[in-house]
Amino acid sequence: MIPTKVLDVVEDVFHVVLTVLLFLVALGAVIFTVVRLFETTPFYPNGMLQAINDILFVVIILEIARTVIARFNTGFYQLSRFLVIGVIASVRHILSVGSSLTLSIGKTPEAFERGIIELLVNGGIVVALVLAIFMTRVAERQPGASSGRKS
Repeated sequence: MIPTKVLDVVEDVFHVVLTVLLFLVALGAVIFTVVRLFETTPFYPNGMLQAINDILFVVIILEIARTVIARFNTGFYQLSRFLVIGVIASVRHILSVGSSLTLSIGKTPEAFERGIIELLVNGGIVVALVLAIFMTRVAERQPGASSGRKS
């Protein structure tokens, strides 16, 4: 049987490696975003919309890395951090679909309807996730509730 302390150290090493890899992926994504920003034509609106999409992707990667780092401070993953990542990802998808619907000329009615349904579903997801964030923050403030922070 492997001692718990050994498993904790191995787990911490894996988390450090994964965090470093996430930062490298984020750095690569930033470089790719900058390169693509200058190469995309026309810059307005295609380049700008693609840059916003790419930047939100980098923010998602950094939030995941922050969540892994926060685990070292608290000893567990915090639900609210994952909910925030979900909100960012859903908003990113809303912007992507919305810009696709706005910029595409000659979309079939079926493709347009599918895009509208995607917008509605993602809008509902954002509302649900924001409500969940609110509920977790209220629960954390309740007397006797564990805030997940070390004193």
